[in-house]
Amino acid sequence: MNNLMFGKYIPIDSFIHRLDPRLKIGSLLILLITVFFDAGFIGYGILAVFTIIMAILSKMKVSQIIKAIKPMLFMMAFLMFFNLLFIQRGNLLLQLGFIKIYDQAILQTAYIFIRLILIIIMTTILTATTKPLDLTLGIEHLLSPFKKIGFPTHEVAMMISIALRFIPTLLEETQRIMKAQASRGVEFSEGTLKEKIMSIVSLIIPLFISAFQRAEDLANAMESRNYNPEAKRTRYKQLHWRTTDTISFLCVITVSSLVIVMSFIL
Repeated sequence: MNNLMFGKYIPIDSFIHRLDPRLKIGSLLILLITVFFDAGFIGYGILAVFTIIMAILSKMKVSQIIKAIKPMLFMMAFLMFFNLLFIQRGNLLLQLGFIKIYDQAILQTAYIFIRLILIIIMTTILTATTKPLDLTLGIEHLLSPFKKIGFPTHEVAMMISIALRFIPTLLEETQRIMKAQASRGVEFSEGTLKEKIMSIVSLIIPLFISAFQRAEDLANAMESRNYNPEAKRTRYKQLHWRTTDTISFLCVITVSSLVIVMSFIL
């Protein structure tokens, strides 16, 4: 549980840390859309190089990136396995009984693997280099045009910020409950299937109770401070768009445009 990097802010000074949160959120959305364009290995190579540059500029360690990817390996293997089985296009490469593997299945599986790796790293860079408060401000600023049609921009931004903030807290709580259960003789990695299910239930129930209790405590704390999401308020922290933000955004647009164009040409 301690290996999960998503949602954890790393308080260091880097070029990416100093960028405007609106730029980082908008750039992430653009890059996530670009990832799903079929630009071939050359296009994904360009995105991978750009992602590596962002990771270097954010001063993230290789171990931290591996920690972000490691918890998702099971899901990635699960998706790739089913893609190999169900995609039946192209030339037949291997047949084992009723299992048939085609070259297009391997190609599409490789694309899915690359896409998931890029998405995880990009998202981790955003959460590791942006404070929860800055994320809230950035999301609220980006959604501000929707206020004209009555969209609750502040409430949505607040909910997203709180959700991201409590991911590490819930992981720590899960680790604490697992240690407490293990001290009472509960085995999470051994035993029959029924015993493993009961072990998971003994973990999930107190975790849900703890999560609801934390949510109630947070709601009471906000109410005691007379928090009103619809009230007009001033902000101590103001966002400022700088020249470096403009240059960085142009770089993101250039890379994304290049990859999208390649997806239509190749």
